[in-house]
Amino acid sequence: MTGTNDQNIFLEIYRRLYRRYGPQGWWPGESGPLDVIVGAILTQSAAWTNVEQALNNLKAADCWSMEAIHRIDQADLAEIIRPCGYFNSKARKLKAFAAQVHDRHGGDLHIFLDQDVAPLRVELLSIYGIGPETADDILVYAAGKPSFVIDSYTRRTLSRMGLAPQGESKGKSNDYHSYQSLFHHSLPPDPVLFNEYHALLDEHAKRACAKTPLCQDCCLRDLCATGKLSMNGVP
Repeated sequence: MTGTNDQNIFLEIYRRLYRRYGPQGWWPGESGPLDVIVGAILTQSAAWTNVEQALNNLKAADCWSMEAIHRIDQADLAEIIRPCGYFNSKARKLKAFAAQVHDRHGGDLHIFLDQDVAPLRVELLSIYGIGPETADDILVYAAGKPSFVIDSYTRRTLSRMGLAPQGESKGKSNDYHSYQSLFHHSLPPDPVLFNEYHALLDEHAKRACAKTPLCQDCCLRDLCATGKLSMNGVP
C-alpha cells in the first residue's frame, strides 16, 4: 500500500507525463460514443491498425449504428470485422451489446450511457464479452464518467514505481479493482483527467517503461523504485 502522500504522488506523476508527452487526444472519434464502444470491443487482443481496418469495413458496409449491428446476421458481421482477429467472438460481443441497448433502452445509445456511473458499470459488466477494462474504456471515453481504466501498461508502471496495491496477486480478478482504487482514492473524480491520465500512462509504457525499462531519460525516474536503483548503478 502507498503512503500518506498518495494524492500528491499520483498528481505529480500526471503532471510529469503531461509535460513530457503532451495531450494524447484519445477517443471519442468522429462518431463519438459509437467509435469508442465498437473500438473498445474490437481492440481486445488486436493491434489498432487491424481494428481501424475493421472499423472502416463496418462504415463501408453501412453497418455503423447500434441498430444496424443489431439487425445484421452475426456471420455477416463476423466477415466484415475479420481484420481485427477473433472475429467470430467479437461479432457475438457486438451483437450482445447492440441487443442490450435495443432491448433495455429502446435502441437509444445516449439513454443507455446517460445513467449514473455505478448502475451503468454494473450493466456493462452484465453484457457478454465486456470485462472491467472494456467497461471502464466505455465509461470514460464514451460516457464521460469517472472510472479509471487499468491495463497491463498501468500495472507495469505502478509496480516498477513501488506503487502497486498491497497484497497484489497476479491473475486474481480483484487486482483490477485494487489498482483502480489507488487512482479513485488519490485523484478527484474527473473524467477528463482520467481520460488523459490513462492515455499518458500507455504512452509512457510504450516509450520509456517498456518490457525492458529505459530508465536513463525517464521523467519519473526519481519517483520510481526501479529508476532509483538504476541511478545507483543497479541493472
